[in-house]
Amino acid sequence: MPISDCEVRDPRMRRTRQMLQMALGTLMQTRSFDEISVQDITEAATISRATFYDHYKDKYALLGALVAGGFHALIAERGIRYSEPGSEGPLIQAVCDYMAAAHDTGKCERQNPFEPLVGAAIMGAIQKVLLVGMAEQDVLAATAASYAIYGAAKEWVIQPRRRPVEEIVAVVQAMVRPILAAERKAAAAGPATHAR
Repeated sequence: MPISDCEVRDPRMRRTRQMLQMALGTLMQTRSFDEISVQDITEAATISRATFYDHYKDKYALLGALVAGGFHALIAERGIRYSEPGSEGPLIQAVCDYMAAAHDTGKCERQNPFEPLVGAAIMGAIQKVLLVGMAEQDVLAATAASYAIYGAAKEWVIQPRRRPVEEIVAVVQAMVRPILAAERKAAAAGPATHAR
């Protein structure tokens, strides 16, 4: 199973993946994703098809990596960390900002048939941030919270009259805080209670 782009340590491997992602991003500025072939991507990146398949299963995996990488870059740029229930506000804000930027530039319309893949990439990135703050304790709570955050942001971004992002952050935070707090209580109670 290929390692995620966030876990790549080898500089050559990281550079190759960046070249492939940049090539796909450039191609998507002029064509829809479904019009782009792996051959188009490899030619734009000046990389062989064999090298492409050493890094990604298919162009869908590359798109997922491109989306997740863009979101992780935003998280890193803002220095966002999750540490405890109540500290998820900046993460929610970043999700809303990222999705609004993609929607407002028209990228969401071109990728509409691939929305599940894009959503999975963003939810996976949210989950990763939450799990780091939870010391990898509860995948279930991190998954539930990531679905709630992504789903709310997705609904918010398509509204014709969007409420201010600060309002949405407060609403979503009120929804996910109990999920994350329940995990913390269960972990503090011990393994027998936590397993239930």
